[in-house]
Amino acid sequence: MVATHPSPHVLVVDDDKAARDLLERILAGCGYRVTCAGDGEEAVAAIEPDRFDLVLSDIRMGRTDGFQVLAAAKEKAPDTPVVLLTAFGDIDGAMEAIRKGAYDYLSKPYQVEGLKQVCERAVTQRRLAKENRLLKRSLKEKYHLASIVGRSPRMLEVYKMVARVAPSNVPVLITGESGTGKELVARAIHAESARADKPFVAVNCGALAEGVLESELFGHEKGSFTGALTSRAGLFEEANGGTVFLDEIHAIGRKMQTQLLRVLQEGEIRRVGANRTQWVSVRILSATNEILETMVDSGSFREDLFYRLNVVSIRLPPLRERREDIPLLVYHFLARHERENGKPVVVAPQTMERLVAHAWPGNVRELENTIARAVVLCHGGVILPSDLPENIGGTEEVSLETNSLTSDRPTLEELNRRYAKWILDEAGGNKSKAAAILGIDRKTLYRLISDA
Repeated sequence: MVATHPSPHVLVVDDDKAARDLLERILAGCGYRVTCAGDGEEAVAAIEPDRFDLVLSDIRMGRTDGFQVLAAAKEKAPDTPVVLLTAFGDIDGAMEAIRKGAYDYLSKPYQVEGLKQVCERAVTQRRLAKENRLLKRSLKEKYHLASIVGRSPRMLEVYKMVARVAPSNVPVLITGESGTGKELVARAIHAESARADKPFVAVNCGALAEGVLESELFGHEKGSFTGALTSRAGLFEEANGGTVFLDEIHAIGRKMQTQLLRVLQEGEIRRVGANRTQWVSVRILSATNEILETMVDSGSFREDLFYRLNVVSIRLPPLRERREDIPLLVYHFLARHERENGKPVVVAPQTMERLVAHAWPGNVRELENTIARAVVLCHGGVILPSDLPENIGGTEEVSLETNSLTSDRPTLEELNRRYAKWILDEAGGNKSKAAAILGIDRKTLYRLISDA
């Protein structure tokens, strides 16, 4: 069953009765509910949160002009888009309107079809924003999105394992493809442990040469090597009482493997160039995107170290194995990047469909980067498929479809009709959705597709 939406409610503000009546007739003919205000003061008094889906206001009025109506809407109903109209249109006025937060700016005399399209886009954006806010609020209340990034059965198993192992001091090996969030799981284990008030130190073993990694982890004495001008404590000492997270553990060489085994067995470290050992109390969590058992079989990874690290193993599934979590993650990242960019953003339904369908070889990290990019690039606060990278959303398939529209060199009128029918098919026959995608009203869509 196709979801239906109530008729959008528009506030029309103009001190010219003839202009006001004309706008009312145009909008009512498009199915809008219309309330009219004869001046700015009346409009300001009428504006309330969630009362109107759109405010359409003239700028040049009496004591209270359109900019003051815009300011009142921003204060009292910040989610309600405002479109400003004026007979005195110029570039400076348009820039000032947009700078002050207007959704759009139109000059009189306006084209009726252009006015309809702007209104349609504005109310569609508001409806999408409202639906997304309600969904995000529901998800946050139910799933605590600030700290949870998935509710699929596979992720629930991960959470259970985190809850079980966190209170202990046993080493944990976290496995999974690159970008699945292994460090987040390690931090969650630390945060739920008795060591939570002590340091959490993360080290990417694959990013450092073995000699450098040895000094980083164990520290060094003055003069122990060229450039060691002072003695320095290593990360194991700095993390004493807390947790050390060794990412890309598969990258360490045989010498480091032996030293790490001693830490796990005896709790002892020795600085580079030192004559004595010292005791530290650290919990070791490690992670890898490789299969360590294969490395053990080949002799490149010590078997005894593997079993010491792998007391408990937690596997993070790739994103393609838990697609039901993608909308949760999208809203989670949207909330984060909305705060950073200072603007509310929603995701169009067809965009979400493409995000869910993508394979995500880079997993959660790739998804977050995609959302961050889309938030910056999107126009009007709505992320459309065109705001996504080209490799997301089946560009090849779209290209084939587009070629089929133009292969016989149709006239422009015929091409418009074919494209409208194609979008209607893509929207599952939902005419309101198709019209919104095309940026036209339903009557125009009917007219385009009627001449089959």
